[in-house]
Amino acid sequence: MRIIVLGAGAGGGLPQWNCGCGNCNAARAGRIPAMTQSSIAVSADGRDWAVLNASPDIRAQLAATPALHPTGLRDMPLRSVLVTNGDIDHVAGLLTLRESQPFALFATATIHRVLADNPMLGALRDDLVARNPVDLDRPVEIAPGLDATLFAVPGKVPLYQEGAVVETGLVGETTVGVELAANGRRALYVPGCADLPGWLTDRIAGADLLIFDGTLWEDDEMIRMGLGQKTGRRMGHMPVLDTMAALRDVPVGRRVFVHMNNSNPLADPASDQTGQAQANGWQVARDGMEIAL
Repeated sequence: MRIIVLGAGAGGGLPQWNCGCGNCNAARAGRIPAMTQSSIAVSADGRDWAVLNASPDIRAQLAATPALHPTGLRDMPLRSVLVTNGDIDHVAGLLTLRESQPFALFATATIHRVLADNPMLGALRDDLVARNPVDLDRPVEIAPGLDATLFAVPGKVPLYQEGAVVETGLVGETTVGVELAANGRRALYVPGCADLPGWLTDRIAGADLLIFDGTLWEDDEMIRMGLGQKTGRRMGHMPVLDTMAALRDVPVGRRVFVHMNNSNPLADPASDQTGQAQANGWQVARDGMEIAL
């Protein structure tokens, strides 16, 4: 199995267009790596690829990834797109993929309904883009030799669907993780997760690779920095410090944090927090990072 991190950042990326925090200024100046918004590409054979989450940056991500370049006049190695929730940073890129290009679109029935309610996404022609509802805990082939099994993780509805009361620990089809299987290898991709109950750590145990939500280092990070009014858990994201503690004794081959917010000190490869994560057995995803299993 071959995995390419197309984008390692959370919504807004790094630098975020309207943010003057230390990380954003450092990224603008080239002192730390910039990050586009969260997405990965996966292949079982190196020829046929599935993209997990279509970020608003997908045009630049595809251009920066030779494995996903056209192989002919209008021939593409992209076979499918799978989305893990209805968040803008995971579905807005579908509008970029409207260029009369056939591919399969995989999501839970709940997420498909969210997408169907947006008339702009009608630009994805039904005769070219097959919209495939996926049941939880039932494997589906998303590229030749590559199976994906969607499983529920604690989360919440997208921001644009929030009401007066927001439940951040919903377990169902709203927020899912993806278990990828190919050539005897097993990898889990969970870019958004609000908690790690025992049944979820049991599922993670024994995986060859875990790519997990690394949005915030600490729960109140954005509030302390004056960048927002919400905690990480209120946004549906478990803080990195809690994740490392919860998974410390869970056997996993490789552990990688992804979906880092612009406020997260993990954005800086030289930060003390990055060193702490590495000392605990975690890598920090960067745009263009490749993983072979």
